Amino acid sequence: MDHNNNLNKILIIDFGSQFTQLIARRIRELGVFSEIISHTKLSSKLNKIDVKGIILSGGPLNVYQSKKVKFRKDIFKWKIPILGICFGHQVISKELGGNVKKAKSREFGLAKLKRLSKSKLTDNFFDKKGSNNVWMSHADEVTKLAKGFKTIAKTETSKFSIVENSSRKLYGIQFHPEVTHTEKGKVILKNFVFSICMIKKNWSLKNQKLRLVKDVRKKVGKSKVICALSGGVDSSVVAKLIHNAIGKQLTCVFVNTGLLRKNEEKQVVKIFKKKFKINLIYVDAKNLFLNKLKKVNDPEKKRKIIGNLFIKIFEKYAKKIKNVKYLAQGTLYPDLIESKSVTGSQTSKIKSHHNVGGLPKKMKLKLVEPLRLLFKDEVRKLGLELKLSKEIVLRHPFPGPGLAIRIPGEITKDKVKILKDADDIFINALRDHNLYKDIWQAYAALLPVKTVGVMGDNRTYEYMCLLRAITSEDGMTADTFNFKKDFMQLVSNKIINNIKGINRVVYDITSKPPSTIELE
Repeated sequence: MDHNNNLNKILIIDFGSQFTQLIARRIRELGVFSEIISHTKLSSKLNKIDVKGIILSGGPLNVYQSKKVKFRKDIFKWKIPILGICFGHQVISKELGGNVKKAKSREFGLAKLKRLSKSKLTDNFFDKKGSNNVWMSHADEVTKLAKGFKTIAKTETSKFSIVENSSRKLYGIQFHPEVTHTEKGKVILKNFVFSICMIKKNWSLKNQKLRLVKDVRKKVGKSKVICALSGGVDSSVVAKLIHNAIGKQLTCVFVNTGLLRKNEEKQVVKIFKKKFKINLIYVDAKNLFLNKLKKVNDPEKKRKIIGNLFIKIFEKYAKKIKNVKYLAQGTLYPDLIESKSVTGSQTSKIKSHHNVGGLPKKMKLKLVEPLRLLFKDEVRKLGLELKLSKEIVLRHPFPGPGLAIRIPGEITKDKVKILKDADDIFINALRDHNLYKDIWQAYAALLPVKTVGVMGDNRTYEYMCLLRAITSEDGMTADTFNFKKDFMQLVSNKIINNIKGINRVVYDITSKPPSTIELE
C-alpha cells in the first residue's frame, strides 16, 4: 500500500480479534482510510506521520499473558488519540497503571449501557434516558482506573464500560461498537474519527478499485494468471478486476465439480465466455470430485480434498497455458478469519475454507487474492463499480466446496441430485415471491437423517431437508429471515411432492453466532 502513505489514516492494532477487519470496514464506510497491523509487528513497520488516530482491537488473549502481548507501549506518549475496544480497553488500563482482573460475571451478548458523564466520544450515542444496548464479549474486566481517567458509562456488571482521559485523548470501551448488534455503534467510531482525531474524508470505492488494480499490476508484472472462476460473486469480481488490470494475461478456469447449483455450469460459460469475452477453460471434473469424496464424512477432510483437487487441476492447466505464475482466488476476509489470523495475531480457528486452510502446503502457483481484506457487501459494490451485471453482483453467496458442505456425512451422486433439485425449488420460490433480494443468503441442505413419513397411504423412510435463509451485512454475524407460514408450507409441499428422497422439511432459525452460516 505504498501509494496510500500520503493519506491520513486510522491505524488499527490487531490483537487477534475476529472483528478487527470489521473495525477497519466501519472506518472505511465513514470515508476514511484505515490500516491494520499486528501488535507483534508494530515496532518495525510504523510510520506515524500519517497516523491521526489509533484503535486497539479486542482479542482472545488476556492482559496477564504479558509475554504474548507485545507492541510499542510508547504509543501512549505520541499524543495521538487512542481508542481501546474490549481487550484494547483493558490494555490501556493495565499499561497506564489501572487494574484488570477476571470478571465475577462474564458478559456475552447484549447488555444495557447507562451514561454517567458526557463525552465527545458518546455525542448522539445514548437515547433520551441516557441508555443504549451494546454487544459485550468478555471474561475479564477493568477493576481500577488508571490515573487521569474517569467513567463515562457502565453496565450492571461492568462499572467501567466507557472510560476516558480527555486531556490525553485516550478512550476505552468494553463493548464492541463495530458489530451491528450494538445500537448506534457506528456513532462511537464516527465521533472518534472526526471529532477527536479531526480527520477529513479521504477514502472511496473508486479509490479502492484503482488501488486494487494497481496492486495486481505491480504484483503480477508480465506473468500470466489463471483465475479460479466459480461464477459466484467473489470469483466473478476477481476475474473482472484482474482482467481490467492485465487483460489477456488472464485465463479463467471454471471447474465443474458436480457440486454446483442446478444448471450453474451453463450460466457461467454463457456469461464469461460469450458476454465478457474473457479467456475461459471449462473443465468437467464431476466424476473426479465425487469419487475422491466417497466415504468421507469429516468436514475438514472434505474441504482439504476439494482444495487439493482444485490446485492439481489449476496447476495442470497452468502448464498447458505456459508462463503462468499466479492463481487468482475470490478469497474474502471472513474466509480468512474463520481459517486463520490475517495479520499473524492469535485468532481462534473455526473451520478451514477450501481456498485457505484447505490448500496444500506445497503449491507451485503463487496466490493473488485482491479481495482478501474485503467483506461481501464491499465486494458487491466493487462489482457494480466494475460494471458487472446485477444478476451476478446481487447473487447470494455460494461456498467454494459447493454442495459438499451442505450434505453432512457421506456424499453420493444420488444425494447431490436430490439436493440440487431441492435448492432450485427453494431459490426459485424466493425469486417468484420477490424475497430473494431481501435475503443475504439462502440455501437447502440434505441432513444425514432419515425419517418416517406417509405418502399416498404408504410408509416412506426418506431424508430430511433443511432450509436456511439469513440476513447479514458482512457474513460475520447473521440473523434468520422470518418467513410467513404460508410461504414455508408452499415450499415444503413443493419439495416433498416433486423430489423423491425427501419426506420432511425443516427451517433453521439459528443465528450466527452461535452457529455458522453453512453447516460445515
